[in-house]
Amino acid sequence: MNLPDEAASVALAGALVPCLRPGMVVYLDGDLGAGKTTLVRAMLRALGHAGPVKSPTYTLVEVYVVSSIYWYHFDFYRFNVPEEFVDAGLGEYFRSDSVCLVEWPDKAAGFVPAADLVVAFDFAGATGEARRVRLAAASTEGVRCLSDFQSAQAELAANCSASPAVHPSSSS
Repeated sequence: MNLPDEAASVALAGALVPCLRPGMVVYLDGDLGAGKTTLVRAMLRALGHAGPVKSPTYTLVEVYVVSSIYWYHFDFYRFNVPEEFVDAGLGEYFRSDSVCLVEWPDKAAGFVPAADLVVAFDFAGATGEARRVRLAAASTEGVRCLSDFQSAQAELAANCSASPAVHPSSSS
């Protein structure tokens, strides 16, 4: 799917959030500046989180509690070896009462739990803020999530096309 600007990323986040359930692991794949943290910020805003949302590049994990669900945002970009995942004790965050959003999961390969859903970002052109995003299920829960997402998108499209056109009224 194409995301021409940040507003489209915000819309994607708003549509994706209701499909995520506690216990899920979501890998966010893409180059530096591809929009991974922007998507996480928009997801948390869609959930009603009003506080700051920053990249965990230096902290490794940022924690957000929304509606009694723990949302953990990880960034393993600075790992030199995958074993740093274990050394930092990060495995304890991957629980049934949390949603884990993981940037640079390949840097913790073999230690970070497997993804349920993969959100892959690519730049869509040489300049500008346009992105291409691919969503891929990587587990049974990921398949359910994508199915819910696609159903919601189809319903939205049907509702938009079924709505009568609104014409401005003219006063004489």
